[in-house]
Amino acid sequence: MKREAKNVRIQAIAMAPRVYCGWVAALSAFAVMALPTQAHASLFHGETLDSIANGISWVVLIVAPIIGIAAFWLVHILPEKIAHKRKHPQTKAIQCLCLLSLCFGGLLWPIAWLWAYTKPVLHKMAYGTDVDESLSHVGHEVTEEDKEIEKLRTRIAELEAKRSGVS
Repeated sequence: MKREAKNVRIQAIAMAPRVYCGWVAALSAFAVMALPTQAHASLFHGETLDSIANGISWVVLIVAPIIGIAAFWLVHILPEKIAHKRKHPQTKAIQCLCLLSLCFGGLLWPIAWLWAYTKPVLHKMAYGTDVDESLSHVGHEVTEEDKEIEKLRTRIAELEAKRSGVS
């Protein structure tokens, strides 16, 4: 029994700092909350704060919508650019779908994106190629070699015309 009482007394002594620390922590937290403090919402004061707020409002009302609309438009013409780069035979249809997607708020854009990356198998079966030949010369610079080839073709046509005229 004495041993149990001694153990209880040892436990009580060991618990005393914990209880004391709990009260001290609660009291110090209350004291910190009770102290008056000043909050500064900005680094700037007076006219400087008004000027900066005015500048931010102009950016938010004018510049941000312009950048947003431009970014929206640039993202929506990506499938058209991809189709043109890959010489997709249905580039004009993909371009039309991109424009419709702009009108419908972007709902058709994923379809245009997928269509631009597809391989036109039925077009290859019908025409023998899966690229649009009319797109291959767009933006193509005429080089000296191209001019020489064109001269040779013209010369061959003249020779064939003479040959058919002789016989």
